[in-house]
Amino acid sequence: MAPRKTAERATPNVSKDDLLQYYRDMLLIRRFEEKAGQLYGMGLIGGFCHLYIGQEAVVVGLEAAAKEGDKRVTSYRDHGHMLACGMDPKGVMAELTGREGGYSKGKGGSMHMFSKEKHFYGGHGIVAAQVPIGAGLALSDLYRGNDNVTFTYFGDGAANQGQVYETYNMAELWDLPVVFVIENNQYAMGTSTKRSTKSPSYWERGASYGIEGEEVDGMDVLAVRDAGLRATEYCRAGKGPYILEMKTYRYRGHSMSDPAKYRTRDEVQKMREERDAIEMVRQMLLTGDHASEDDLKAVDKEIKEVINESAEFAKESPEPAVDELWTDIYSKEIPQETV
Repeated sequence: MAPRKTAERATPNVSKDDLLQYYRDMLLIRRFEEKAGQLYGMGLIGGFCHLYIGQEAVVVGLEAAAKEGDKRVTSYRDHGHMLACGMDPKGVMAELTGREGGYSKGKGGSMHMFSKEKHFYGGHGIVAAQVPIGAGLALSDLYRGNDNVTFTYFGDGAANQGQVYETYNMAELWDLPVVFVIENNQYAMGTSTKRSTKSPSYWERGASYGIEGEEVDGMDVLAVRDAGLRATEYCRAGKGPYILEMKTYRYRGHSMSDPAKYRTRDEVQKMREERDAIEMVRQMLLTGDHASEDDLKAVDKEIKEVINESAEFAKESPEPAVDELWTDIYSKEIPQETV
């Protein structure tokens, strides 16, 4: 079946409570990433650090379409995904700073932390490596006979990698319940999509495999949520995989070491002023009389306190002991039944 492009979103169907929750969740991610950037500048976060600022609507909208048991796997720009699925900001920040209180005991850092409890399977540093892993997670649910789906996130740069298309073929062949989410922030590591790919879109490539899909305004959390509900309904019904291409935009460089000279400051400022996902919801709350300016200031204050607490927790958490180098690598004993 050929994929289709989504029509413009109609008048939003959303409750006051849901709208406030989306606002809160997106603002939590942004404030967390801003603090992470500060800690990186202070030398408290080492290695690579890829911030999610600007793309918050994608993961918040899709989490609004998820249910308990659904899984998610993503690439190295992963802090937003962790927070959106309910992972503790303290544990995430502690991991970023390489501390014992982190989700991977300080050994994974920005790109490699996991939470089995929240069904979050990484954070992967190899471009597109998480895509076949996502299909494998979906295969496990198909095998168990439940109606869970796996959200498999990757970027426009990864969308040109061969393993993505091997995975497409396998996912459609086996009708795997996987939602492939292409977070097209338009620049990959630093090259515009107009210079790096011939096809005008990425979601349409699924047509070669018979995979349904659509393009979504990734700066509109309600459009993302609605598309996510369509995709998950399709997968839960046993119809196979679905592709969502989220047209989004990152405000910062590829990583903290990227000065982003491949685009103009005016371009970034224009996106901030005209298309910011958080500001869009903020205006909906104000114009709909769902919240006052003071209400939203109180939300921001509360979130900043949470973020500051997470930063203090990270600073106070000790570095992992040297013998942690030898844990979580191999099993000490081989179960007898496998011999």
